[in-house]
Amino acid sequence: MRTALFLVAGFLLLGAALLLGKLFSTHYPGATFVATCTYVALWLIIAGINMWVGVAKAGYSVTEELPILLLIFSVPAAAAIFLKWKVF
Repeated sequence: MRTALFLVAGFLLLGAALLLGKLFSTHYPGATFVATCTYVALWLIIAGINMWVGVAKAGYSVTEELPILLLIFSVPAAAAIFLKWKVF
């Protein structure tokens, strides 16, 4: 359940980042690119913190948490790159 909530949060943050990029693109043409890059970097940090919490607080091993990190990070990040490439 926690993984699903993180994925939803990732897509909501992606929507906010792309919306901000689109709003600022009238004055700064590269705003959507900057918003996408900033989102991917920020999401990697958030996913890493989630992994750290799973290892340090919940007692999982790194090998147990690594696939979850890859899932939580890669799905929204791939969506961000795809949307930037095809839509914006």
